[in-house]
Amino acid sequence: MKKLIVRGDPGIRRDAIIEWDGEEQVCFAIDRQGEFHGPDEVQLWCTIGTEAEREAFDKREYVPHFLEVDSVDAEALTVIQKRGV
Repeated sequence: MKKLIVRGDPGIRRDAIIEWDGEEQVCFAIDRQGEFHGPDEVQLWCTIGTEAEREAFDKREYVPHFLEVDSVDAEALTVIQKRGV
Protein backbone atom coordinates (compact mmCIF):
# COMPACT_ATOMS: atom_id res chain seq x y z
CA MET A 1 0.00 0.00 0.00
CA LYS A 2 1.18 3.55 -0.69
CA LYS A 3 0.00 7.13 -1.09
CA LEU A 4 -0.18 8.55 -4.59
CA ILE A 5 -0.54 12.29 -5.05
CA VAL A 6 -2.14 13.08 -8.41
CA ARG A 7 -1.68 16.67 -9.61
CA GLY A 8 -4.88 17.48 -11.50
CA ASP A 9 -8.09 15.46 -11.75
CA PRO A 10 -8.11 12.44 -14.09
CA GLY A 11 -11.76 11.78 -13.17
CA ILE A 12 -11.14 8.83 -10.84
CA ARG A 13 -13.18 8.10 -7.75
CA ARG A 14 -12.99 5.57 -4.90
CA ASP A 15 -12.37 1.97 -6.03
CA ALA A 16 -10.99 3.12 -9.38
CA ILE A 17 -8.41 0.86 -10.98
CA ILE A 18 -5.21 2.45 -12.24
CA GLU A 19 -1.89 1.21 -13.53
CA TRP A 20 1.04 2.29 -11.38
CA ASP A 21 4.56 0.83 -11.27
CA GLY A 22 3.62 -1.66 -13.97
CA GLU A 23 0.74 -3.30 -12.09
CA GLU A 24 -2.95 -2.69 -11.47
CA GLN A 25 -3.68 -0.80 -8.27
CA VAL A 26 -7.01 -0.05 -6.59
CA CYS A 27 -7.71 3.42 -5.17
CA PHE A 28 -9.01 2.53 -1.71
CA ALA A 29 -9.53 6.15 -0.65
CA ILE A 30 -9.23 9.55 -2.32
CA ASP A 31 -8.90 12.90 -0.54
CA ARG A 32 -9.43 15.95 -2.74
CA GLN A 33 -7.07 18.79 -1.75
CA GLY A 34 -6.78 22.40 -2.90
CA GLU A 35 -10.34 23.15 -4.00
CA PHE A 36 -10.66 26.56 -2.33
CA HIS A 37 -7.33 27.90 -1.07
CA GLY A 38 -4.83 25.51 -2.60
CA PRO A 39 -2.67 25.48 -5.73
CA ASP A 40 -3.93 26.36 -9.23
CA GLU A 41 -5.08 22.80 -9.85
CA VAL A 42 -6.63 20.29 -7.51
CA GLN A 43 -4.61 17.42 -6.02
CA LEU A 44 -5.97 13.96 -5.29
CA TRP A 45 -4.26 12.17 -2.39
CA CYS A 46 -5.01 8.51 -3.06
CA THR A 47 -4.34 5.49 -0.88
CA ILE A 48 -3.62 2.75 -3.42
CA GLY A 49 -2.79 -0.92 -3.23
CA THR A 50 -3.46 -4.30 -4.73
CA GLU A 51 -6.74 -6.12 -4.21
CA ALA A 52 -4.88 -8.44 -1.81
CA GLU A 53 -4.26 -5.44 0.48
CA ARG A 54 -7.94 -4.45 0.70
CA GLU A 55 -8.56 -6.33 3.96
CA ALA A 56 -5.60 -4.60 5.62
CA PHE A 57 -6.99 -1.24 4.46
CA ASP A 58 -10.53 -2.01 5.64
CA LYS A 59 -9.31 -3.13 9.07
CA ARG A 60 -6.86 -0.18 9.29
CA GLU A 61 -3.89 -2.49 9.78
CA TYR A 62 -1.42 0.13 8.58
CA VAL A 63 -0.06 3.49 9.71
CA PRO A 64 -0.95 6.17 7.12
CA HIS A 65 2.01 8.39 8.07
CA PHE A 66 4.49 5.63 7.25
CA LEU A 67 3.22 4.84 3.74
CA GLU A 68 5.56 5.46 0.84
CA VAL A 69 4.51 8.52 -1.20
CA ASP A 70 4.72 8.95 -4.97
CA SER A 71 3.35 11.75 -7.14
CA VAL A 72 2.25 11.96 -10.75
CA ASP A 73 0.55 14.40 -13.14
CA ALA A 74 -3.02 13.46 -14.04
CA GLU A 75 -2.13 13.26 -17.74
CA ALA A 76 0.58 10.66 -17.07
CA LEU A 77 -1.68 8.36 -15.03
CA THR A 78 -3.08 5.29 -16.80
CA VAL A 79 -6.71 4.85 -15.75
CA ILE A 80 -8.22 1.41 -16.35
CA GLN A 81 -11.57 1.94 -14.61
CA LYS A 82 -12.67 5.40 -13.36
CA ARG A 83 -14.79 4.25 -10.42
CA GLY A 84 -15.85 1.13 -8.58
CA VAL A 85 -18.74 -0.95 -9.79
